[in-house]
Amino acid sequence: MAGVGLRHSSLGVRMICGLVGKLRGRNYEVINSDVRVRAPKTGSYLYPDVSVVCGAVETYQGTDDILVNPSLIVEVLSPSTADYDHGKKFAIYREIPSLNDYLLVHTDEILIEQYARRDDGKWLLSNHAGIDATLELASVDCTLNLKDIYEGSFEVGS
Repeated sequence: MAGVGLRHSSLGVRMICGLVGKLRGRNYEVINSDVRVRAPKTGSYLYPDVSVVCGAVETYQGTDDILVNPSLIVEVLSPSTADYDHGKKFAIYREIPSLNDYLLVHTDEILIEQYARRDDGKWLLSNHAGIDATLELASVDCTLNLKDIYEGSFEVGS
């Protein structure tokens, strides 16, 4: 998203770096916020902060900038978009059959909310809080340490 704050940008980059580091050499593609994601039912186009695809990248009708098969989507929360990211945007993302993890990275505290799609299609919310917390991502078969995402970035609350 253009015009985001320093903390938002820093945390987005750290999520990308963390995922690339864990997924390097495996059959995953980590994609930044320049590529849109399309939801099939509404036909909505959204720009997540980070997307990860397992296997072959699929795009919409021969385009090269509209992704249709993310397994993981990450949104870094901004005060102006937090309600939308939790509500309407997540409802649109849930239309995507390949999506199995949706992460909301907080900028005002060390907290990542994880919504994981269960086998029955329902979504399970887990909160990962504190500098020593870890985040298990079954959709991409890796674990992220919140310390790697948050430590050394801007002071929380500044």
